Amino acid sequence: MLAHAASVAPISPWQLVGAMGLVLAAAAVSMVMKLGLEKRLALSAARTIVQLLLLGYVLSEVFALDAPWAVGAVIAVMIATASHAAVARTSYRYKGVHLTSVITMCLSSLVVATTVTQAIIQVDPWYKAQYVIPMLGMILGNTLTGISLCLDSLLEGLRERRGEVEMMLSLGANRWEAARPFLRASVRKGMIPIINSMMVVGLVSLPGMMTGQIINGGNPPMAARYQIIVMFMIAAACALGCMIIANLSVRKLFNTRDQLLHDAIQKRG
Repeated sequence: MLAHAASVAPISPWQLVGAMGLVLAAAAVSMVMKLGLEKRLALSAARTIVQLLLLGYVLSEVFALDAPWAVGAVIAVMIATASHAAVARTSYRYKGVHLTSVITMCLSSLVVATTVTQAIIQVDPWYKAQYVIPMLGMILGNTLTGISLCLDSLLEGLRERRGEVEMMLSLGANRWEAARPFLRASVRKGMIPIINSMMVVGLVSLPGMMTGQIINGGNPPMAARYQIIVMFMIAAACALGCMIIANLSVRKLFNTRDQLLHDAIQKRG
Protein backbone atom coordinates (compact mmCIF):
# COMPACT_ATOMS: atom_id res chain seq x y z
CA MET A 1 0.00 0.00 0.00
CA LEU A 2 1.24 3.47 -0.85
CA ALA A 3 2.30 5.71 1.97
CA HIS A 4 0.54 9.06 2.14
CA ALA A 5 3.18 11.75 2.50
CA ALA A 6 0.72 14.62 2.13
CA SER A 7 -2.98 15.28 2.41
CA VAL A 8 -5.12 15.91 -0.64
CA ALA A 9 -6.21 19.51 -1.20
CA PRO A 10 -9.97 19.60 -0.53
CA ILE A 11 -12.35 20.59 -3.33
CA SER A 12 -15.34 22.71 -2.33
CA PRO A 13 -18.67 22.83 -4.19
CA TRP A 14 -17.80 26.34 -5.35
CA GLN A 15 -14.58 25.09 -6.87
CA LEU A 16 -16.59 22.52 -8.82
CA VAL A 17 -18.82 25.33 -10.04
CA GLY A 18 -15.70 27.20 -11.14
CA ALA A 19 -14.48 24.13 -12.99
CA MET A 20 -17.69 24.16 -15.01
CA GLY A 21 -16.27 27.21 -16.74
CA LEU A 22 -14.02 24.81 -18.64
CA VAL A 23 -17.09 23.06 -20.07
CA LEU A 24 -18.59 26.45 -20.91
CA ALA A 25 -15.42 27.24 -22.85
CA ALA A 26 -15.87 24.02 -24.82
CA ALA A 27 -19.51 24.96 -25.45
CA ALA A 28 -18.38 28.39 -26.67
CA VAL A 29 -16.08 26.74 -29.19
CA SER A 30 -19.01 24.63 -30.39
CA MET A 31 -21.19 27.72 -30.78
CA VAL A 32 -18.55 29.74 -32.61
CA MET A 33 -17.83 26.89 -35.02
CA LYS A 34 -21.53 25.92 -35.26
CA LEU A 35 -20.81 22.31 -34.26
CA GLY A 36 -24.16 21.86 -32.53
CA LEU A 37 -22.61 20.07 -29.55
CA GLU A 38 -23.84 22.44 -26.83
CA LYS A 39 -26.72 20.24 -25.65
CA ARG A 40 -24.60 17.10 -25.68
CA LEU A 41 -21.87 18.88 -23.70
CA ALA A 42 -24.42 20.08 -21.15
CA LEU A 43 -25.93 16.61 -20.81
CA SER A 44 -22.55 14.89 -20.53
CA ALA A 45 -21.36 17.43 -17.96
CA ALA A 46 -24.51 16.94 -15.88
CA ARG A 47 -24.16 13.16 -16.05
CA THR A 48 -20.50 13.40 -15.08
CA ILE A 49 -21.34 15.43 -11.98
CA VAL A 50 -24.23 13.24 -10.87
CA GLN A 51 -22.57 9.90 -11.62
CA LEU A 52 -19.22 10.68 -10.02
CA LEU A 53 -20.62 12.35 -6.91
CA LEU A 54 -23.07 9.47 -6.47
CA LEU A 55 -20.24 6.98 -6.94
CA GLY A 56 -18.18 8.79 -4.34
CA TYR A 57 -20.93 8.46 -1.71
CA VAL A 58 -21.69 4.84 -2.66
CA LEU A 59 -18.03 3.84 -2.41
CA SER A 60 -17.77 5.55 0.98
CA GLU A 61 -20.56 3.30 2.23
CA VAL A 62 -19.04 0.21 0.59
CA PHE A 63 -15.64 0.94 2.14
CA ALA A 64 -17.28 1.41 5.53
CA LEU A 65 -19.22 -1.86 5.27
CA ASP A 66 -16.13 -3.82 4.24
CA ALA A 67 -18.36 -6.74 3.24
CA PRO A 68 -18.03 -9.13 0.27
CA TRP A 69 -21.73 -8.85 -0.66
CA ALA A 70 -21.46 -5.05 -0.98
CA VAL A 71 -18.38 -5.30 -3.21
CA GLY A 72 -20.09 -8.04 -5.24
CA ALA A 73 -23.16 -5.85 -5.77
CA VAL A 74 -21.03 -2.97 -7.05
CA ILE A 75 -19.12 -5.33 -9.35
CA ALA A 76 -22.38 -6.73 -10.78
CA VAL A 77 -23.68 -3.23 -11.55
CA MET A 78 -20.37 -2.22 -13.14
CA ILE A 79 -20.25 -5.28 -15.39
CA ALA A 80 -23.90 -4.91 -16.45
CA THR A 81 -23.39 -1.23 -17.28
CA ALA A 82 -20.17 -1.86 -19.19
CA SER A 83 -21.78 -4.71 -21.16
CA HIS A 84 -24.67 -2.47 -22.21
CA ALA A 85 -22.34 0.40 -23.13
CA ALA A 86 -20.16 -1.86 -25.29
CA VAL A 87 -23.15 -2.90 -27.44
CA ALA A 88 -24.68 0.60 -27.46
CA ARG A 89 -21.60 1.95 -29.25
CA THR A 90 -21.80 -0.47 -32.18
CA SER A 91 -23.43 0.22 -35.54
CA TYR A 92 -24.39 -3.43 -36.04
CA ARG A 93 -25.93 -6.02 -33.73
CA TYR A 94 -27.72 -9.35 -33.67
CA LYS A 95 -30.28 -11.04 -31.46
CA GLY A 96 -28.64 -12.08 -28.22
CA VAL A 97 -25.67 -9.72 -28.54
CA HIS A 98 -26.34 -8.21 -25.10
CA LEU A 99 -26.03 -11.60 -23.43
CA THR A 100 -22.86 -12.25 -25.43
CA SER A 101 -21.47 -8.95 -24.19
CA VAL A 102 -22.31 -9.79 -20.56
CA ILE A 103 -20.61 -13.19 -20.82
CA THR A 104 -17.57 -11.59 -22.44
CA MET A 105 -17.29 -8.85 -19.82
CA CYS A 106 -17.67 -11.32 -16.96
CA LEU A 107 -15.04 -13.71 -18.26
CA SER A 108 -12.44 -11.19 -19.40
CA SER A 109 -12.72 -8.70 -16.53
CA LEU A 110 -13.06 -11.14 -13.65
CA VAL A 111 -10.28 -13.45 -14.83
CA VAL A 112 -7.82 -10.57 -15.24
CA ALA A 113 -8.93 -8.67 -12.13
CA THR A 114 -8.66 -11.81 -9.99
CA THR A 115 -5.22 -12.59 -11.38
CA VAL A 116 -3.97 -9.08 -10.64
CA THR A 117 -5.48 -8.60 -7.19
CA GLN A 118 -4.83 -12.11 -5.88
CA ALA A 119 -1.71 -13.40 -7.67
CA ILE A 120 0.22 -10.17 -8.31
CA ILE A 121 -0.77 -7.51 -5.76
CA GLN A 122 -2.02 -10.17 -3.31
CA VAL A 123 -4.91 -8.20 -1.85
CA ASP A 124 -6.14 -9.59 1.47
CA PRO A 125 -9.03 -10.07 1.90
CA TRP A 126 -10.00 -10.58 -1.73
CA TYR A 127 -12.96 -8.19 -1.47
CA LYS A 128 -10.92 -5.19 -0.28
CA ALA A 129 -12.88 -2.49 -2.10
CA GLN A 130 -10.00 0.00 -2.14
CA TYR A 131 -8.22 -2.20 -4.67
CA VAL A 132 -10.84 -4.42 -6.30
CA ILE A 133 -13.32 -1.76 -7.44
CA PRO A 134 -10.83 0.74 -8.95
CA MET A 135 -8.93 -2.07 -10.69
CA LEU A 136 -12.09 -3.57 -12.13
CA GLY A 137 -13.33 -0.13 -13.15
CA MET A 138 -10.18 0.55 -15.16
CA ILE A 139 -10.43 -2.87 -16.80
CA LEU A 140 -14.08 -2.42 -17.75
CA GLY A 141 -13.71 1.18 -18.92
CA ASN A 142 -10.99 0.25 -21.39
CA THR A 143 -12.20 -3.23 -22.32
CA LEU A 144 -15.65 -2.03 -23.37
CA THR A 145 -14.03 0.25 -25.94
CA GLY A 146 -11.97 -2.59 -27.39
CA ILE A 147 -14.93 -4.98 -27.40
CA SER A 148 -17.14 -2.41 -29.08
CA LEU A 149 -14.61 -1.77 -31.84
CA CYS A 150 -14.01 -5.51 -32.30
CA LEU A 151 -17.70 -6.38 -32.47
CA ASP A 152 -18.49 -3.56 -34.87
CA SER A 153 -15.64 -4.52 -37.18
CA LEU A 154 -16.60 -8.20 -37.18
CA LEU A 155 -20.31 -7.64 -37.86
CA GLU A 156 -19.65 -5.05 -40.53
CA GLY A 157 -17.18 -7.35 -42.26
CA LEU A 158 -19.51 -10.35 -42.25
CA ARG A 159 -22.46 -8.26 -43.47
CA GLU A 160 -20.78 -6.11 -46.09
CA ARG A 161 -18.50 -8.84 -47.45
CA ARG A 162 -21.05 -11.62 -47.39
CA GLY A 163 -20.09 -12.73 -50.89
CA GLU A 164 -16.51 -13.54 -49.86
CA VAL A 165 -17.67 -15.55 -46.87
CA GLU A 166 -20.21 -17.56 -48.84
CA MET A 167 -17.70 -18.19 -51.63
CA MET A 168 -15.27 -19.69 -49.14
CA LEU A 169 -18.06 -21.78 -47.61
CA SER A 170 -19.06 -23.05 -51.07
CA LEU A 171 -15.46 -24.12 -51.67
CA GLY A 172 -15.54 -26.34 -48.59
CA ALA A 173 -14.40 -24.01 -45.82
CA ASN A 174 -16.06 -24.31 -42.44
CA ARG A 175 -17.33 -21.34 -40.43
CA TRP A 176 -14.01 -20.73 -38.69
CA GLU A 177 -12.01 -20.83 -41.90
CA ALA A 178 -14.44 -18.50 -43.66
CA ALA A 179 -14.60 -16.06 -40.74
CA ARG A 180 -10.89 -16.15 -39.87
CA PRO A 181 -9.89 -12.99 -41.81
CA PHE A 182 -12.69 -11.04 -40.15
CA LEU A 183 -11.89 -12.49 -36.73
CA ARG A 184 -8.28 -11.44 -36.99
CA ALA A 185 -9.09 -7.97 -38.31
CA SER A 186 -11.70 -7.32 -35.63
CA VAL A 187 -9.51 -8.45 -32.71
CA ARG A 188 -6.65 -6.38 -34.10
CA LYS A 189 -8.89 -3.31 -34.29
CA GLY A 190 -10.08 -3.82 -30.73
CA MET A 191 -6.49 -3.99 -29.49
CA ILE A 192 -5.28 -0.82 -31.22
CA PRO A 193 -6.40 1.72 -28.55
CA ILE A 194 -4.58 0.05 -25.65
CA ILE A 195 -1.47 -0.60 -27.75
CA ASN A 196 -1.37 3.07 -28.74
CA SER A 197 -1.80 4.07 -25.09
CA MET A 198 1.04 1.81 -23.99
CA MET A 199 3.33 3.31 -26.63
CA VAL A 200 3.02 6.87 -25.27
CA VAL A 201 2.26 6.34 -21.57
CA GLY A 202 4.64 8.39 -19.44
CA LEU A 203 5.75 10.43 -22.46
CA VAL A 204 2.57 12.01 -23.77
CA SER A 205 0.06 10.99 -21.12
CA LEU A 206 0.20 10.57 -17.35
CA PRO A 207 -2.48 7.97 -16.58
CA GLY A 208 -5.25 8.56 -14.07
CA MET A 209 -4.23 6.01 -11.45
CA MET A 210 -0.64 7.24 -11.30
CA THR A 211 -1.79 10.86 -11.24
CA GLY A 212 -4.25 10.17 -8.44
CA GLN A 213 -1.67 8.42 -6.29
CA ILE A 214 0.87 11.21 -6.78
CA ILE A 215 -1.69 13.91 -5.92
CA ASN A 216 -2.65 11.84 -2.89
CA GLY A 217 0.95 12.00 -1.67
CA GLY A 218 2.11 8.63 -2.93
CA ASN A 219 5.67 7.73 -3.86
CA PRO A 220 6.03 8.43 -7.65
CA PRO A 221 8.21 5.35 -8.39
CA MET A 222 5.70 3.12 -6.57
CA ALA A 223 2.83 4.85 -8.37
CA ALA A 224 4.63 4.08 -11.65
CA ARG A 225 4.83 0.39 -10.71
CA TYR A 226 1.11 0.28 -10.04
CA GLN A 227 0.45 1.98 -13.38
CA ILE A 228 2.60 -0.56 -15.21
CA ILE A 229 0.49 -3.35 -13.73
CA VAL A 230 -2.67 -1.45 -14.73
CA MET A 231 -1.55 -1.04 -18.35
CA PHE A 232 -0.62 -4.71 -18.62
CA MET A 233 -3.91 -5.89 -17.10
CA ILE A 234 -5.89 -3.67 -19.47
CA ALA A 235 -3.98 -5.09 -22.44
CA ALA A 236 -4.70 -8.64 -21.27
CA ALA A 237 -8.39 -7.91 -20.63
CA CYS A 238 -8.81 -6.24 -24.04
CA ALA A 239 -7.16 -9.13 -25.85
CA LEU A 240 -9.17 -11.72 -23.95
CA GLY A 241 -12.44 -9.79 -24.31
CA CYS A 242 -12.03 -9.22 -28.04
CA MET A 243 -11.16 -12.87 -28.63
CA ILE A 244 -14.14 -14.10 -26.61
CA ILE A 245 -16.77 -11.83 -28.16
CA ALA A 246 -15.49 -12.46 -31.68
CA ASN A 247 -15.62 -16.23 -31.24
CA LEU A 248 -19.00 -16.23 -29.49
CA SER A 249 -20.42 -14.01 -32.24
CA VAL A 250 -19.21 -16.34 -34.99
CA ARG A 251 -20.92 -19.22 -33.18
CA LYS A 252 -24.18 -17.23 -33.14
CA LEU A 253 -24.01 -16.06 -36.75
CA PHE A 254 -23.45 -19.45 -38.41
CA ASN A 255 -25.86 -22.36 -38.18
CA THR A 256 -24.97 -26.02 -37.61
CA ARG A 257 -24.48 -26.49 -41.37
CA ASP A 258 -21.90 -23.66 -41.42
CA GLN A 259 -24.18 -21.26 -43.27
CA LEU A 260 -23.87 -17.54 -42.59
CA LEU A 261 -27.05 -16.13 -41.03
CA HIS A 262 -26.72 -12.88 -42.92
CA ASP A 263 -30.17 -11.56 -42.02
CA ALA A 264 -29.36 -11.90 -38.31
CA ILE A 265 -26.91 -8.98 -38.54
CA GLN A 266 -28.91 -5.76 -38.28
CA LYS A 267 -27.69 -2.23 -38.81
CA ARG A 268 -28.84 0.27 -36.24
CA GLY A 269 -31.43 2.70 -37.54
